[in-house]
Amino acid sequence: MSTTPTTPTPSMPSTPPTPPTASSPVDDDPLARERSHLSSSRAALRAMREDVESLDIRDVTANWVNAQILERQIGERVKALADLSDTPLFFGRLDYLHAPGADRAEGAGGERFYIGRRHVHDADGDPMVIDWRAPVSQPFYRASRKDPMDVGLRRRFGYTRGDITAYEDEHLSDPEPSGGAATSRLLQQEIERPRVGPMRDIVATIQPEQDEIVRSGLGGTVCVQGGPGTGKTAVGLHRVAYLLYAHRERLARTGTLVIGPNRSFLQYIEQVLPALGELTVRQGTVDDLVAHVEVRGADDAAAAVVKGDARMAQVLRRALYAHVGAPEEPVVVVRGSRRWRVPAYELQEMVGELLDRDIRYGAAREALPQRIAHAVLVQMERSGEAPDDRVQDAVARNSAVKAAVKQVWPVVDPAKLVLRLLTDAEFLASHARGLLSEEEQKTILWAKPVRSVKSARWSAADAVLIDEAADLVERTHSLGHVVLDEAQDLSPMQYRAVGRRCTTGSATVLGDLAQGTTPWATRSWEEALGHLGKADAVIEELTAGFRVPTDVIAYASRLLPHIAPGLAPVASVRENPGFFELRPVRGDAEVVAACEESLRHEGSTGLIAADARIPALAQALTSAGIAHLAPGEETTDRARLTLVPASLAKGLEYDYVVLDEPRAVVDGEPDERTGLRRLYVALTRAVSGLTVTHTSALPPELG
Repeated sequence: MSTTPTTPTPSMPSTPPTPPTASSPVDDDPLARERSHLSSSRAALRAMREDVESLDIRDVTANWVNAQILERQIGERVKALADLSDTPLFFGRLDYLHAPGADRAEGAGGERFYIGRRHVHDADGDPMVIDWRAPVSQPFYRASRKDPMDVGLRRRFGYTRGDITAYEDEHLSDPEPSGGAATSRLLQQEIERPRVGPMRDIVATIQPEQDEIVRSGLGGTVCVQGGPGTGKTAVGLHRVAYLLYAHRERLARTGTLVIGPNRSFLQYIEQVLPALGELTVRQGTVDDLVAHVEVRGADDAAAAVVKGDARMAQVLRRALYAHVGAPEEPVVVVRGSRRWRVPAYELQEMVGELLDRDIRYGAAREALPQRIAHAVLVQMERSGEAPDDRVQDAVARNSAVKAAVKQVWPVVDPAKLVLRLLTDAEFLASHARGLLSEEEQKTILWAKPVRSVKSARWSAADAVLIDEAADLVERTHSLGHVVLDEAQDLSPMQYRAVGRRCTTGSATVLGDLAQGTTPWATRSWEEALGHLGKADAVIEELTAGFRVPTDVIAYASRLLPHIAPGLAPVASVRENPGFFELRPVRGDAEVVAACEESLRHEGSTGLIAADARIPALAQALTSAGIAHLAPGEETTDRARLTLVPASLAKGLEYDYVVLDEPRAVVDGEPDERTGLRRLYVALTRAVSGLTVTHTSALPPELG
């Protein structure tokens, strides 16, 4: 991409230009005109918000329930129209050669559109800012000199504290220079801009390959494999925002959900969608989805691997349907002076047909009394009676029918079913035969008997089993779209739990096979998507790194041959190689000193360490008088330093990172490979600079 910088130069967007003078009127100053348009757009947005706030709904609602619903909708609309002073209202401009949709042969003049985070119109309804998701905005992300998409000029704006301080033009109709496309300097500066606090949106910097994923249709599932710094999380969140724009009515009815690996990660990303005007997307973890019981226990790695294996789904199905019995006695229904008899062989046929239909256990149980009642009605009609639907319902509620159904197809509580499997060796063996080995069965059996569901010390993996059993009994509600981030750490049974939430919808799956740090980490996306129930999903790979500096990602990539031999390393596209240092230290005081050095720079700093090292480092920071936060607390302004356990570092990013004792990070995991993957995650959290402090020798895999 070849760019034409303007005055002031985009390399210094923080320096405001000289204000126009009498000899240089505003009309002749392009930057002044853009600032004027920004002021007018902010005024128009304020008028839009005031119009909504002034709505009088006292006489337009039928009852207080409708009034409350309408008030909530109005409140959400007001929030969506908020003008954040430090957030640019628009970040780009497109000058079309022809009016979009016009016949170019007619010579229709082009139009100018300002591209921003939300739509803004003036008092006459004419657009002043176009939503970045609108079709007319797409060329801002995809147009090039090879394919200008009828765009003559693309302008990017540089901002300082919400004010335009620079702009940069690309004349897409000009021939491309022989040296090839140059990188936009404003784009680079926006990517490398220091970040303090939670994750922010990337609408101003979305790249063509990212935009293709963002704008992919609602009907299909997309899996994004992306290494550190490739923007996969941002792509997933922006895809949600785009889908809500393009299919708002449908998704408002069916719902959307973002699933993250832990609460700290969700707190880190929670402001991205609201900044784009989307306030209705639910966020949660897999544990939140399957919270049927209180989780108070924990499994060792071996037990968790077996419980998370997809074979457990078949064990649960066998155990559940083993409760269905073969009818041995007829059902006799007494109505008035007549007795109606449904023979046992006919009941057996009904049960067999319901089993063959493979419908949910609970649905089949509800259907059985109706089938028995129908058989009785057939006999009534043959005898000359004319029963209707009310008679059939009455027969279905007959005590004899209820008793027969209770005996043949009893009610099963999912939690009690799982509890019996985990505590009754004979029951487990009878239903795990041919699926789990004897050793695997012993691994998941509880050592001590448990009296009740409430007194059981359930683990996270047990809760997933209960969720599977609950779905076998009654179908789980499906959403319109689900985003699953850091998916590489899910077990097959967890994938199934997520898949149940989008059986009739679609999904965006985000992850990096090299960052899998659980004993059951995903080995291939094809296998994972099969467990999710989305085997036909499209797998996309992002390999261009926008966040991690060149020197840092190059050092971390030394681990790839040992943790993910088939993956290509991320290629950083940043012009700034970043700061990188390996620093031997003699104690915690020197680690604290490295943090103090990082804090002299603008932006955020993260001190990442093995979980076991966190208490000692926290004490050292406190003794030195350095305020620090825990992950997820970055929304406050109390400190710019976050002390991060290595187990919670995934998905987070900081301008500067001090990584303490890599050997301890590796040794803190149950096996060497998992430890090296955890180290790979920790090494790739830095946006501007990384300092690795160590007293022990570095892992040999780092060379």
